[in-house]
Amino acid sequence: MQLSAPPYEERLTAPRTWWLMCFLVGVSMALILLPFGTLPLLGGLVGGTAVAAVVASSYGSIRIRVVGDSLIAGEAKIPVSALGEAEIMDQEEARAWRTYKANPRAFMLLRSYIPTALRVEVTDPQDPTPYLYLSTREPERLAAALKAARTEA
Repeated sequence: MQLSAPPYEERLTAPRTWWLMCFLVGVSMALILLPFGTLPLLGGLVGGTAVAAVVASSYGSIRIRVVGDSLIAGEAKIPVSALGEAEIMDQEEARAWRTYKANPRAFMLLRSYIPTALRVEVTDPQDPTPYLYLSTREPERLAAALKAARTEA
């Protein structure tokens, strides 16, 4: 009996500096409400920080998963049988594929604060998408998970 490969899951969370910016938004709201008194000042601090934190958290809640025979990247779900070779990209190559090498028909799960990425060819002739560009902190693990899922399928 052969065990299946462990599934891959990564959450593309926002960097720590964004949480500092959330607090600074709250401080800004508190300063705006300072002329109205202490209670509005505290409300602005708490409310502004909370709203900014919700926005940062929702932007950083996107996930990349390899589960069973599918790659789930954000809202896209692609069977691994429709995917070709995966190319691990370092910081310079990832920037090139985000800018001047990018194809407008490509699926790009892009987070600019993540320097590395994985580019996966789409081999399905019915799909007009030439490749997937996935920002990931662990491109080697993601490529290995896709390869393992492809061999199991």
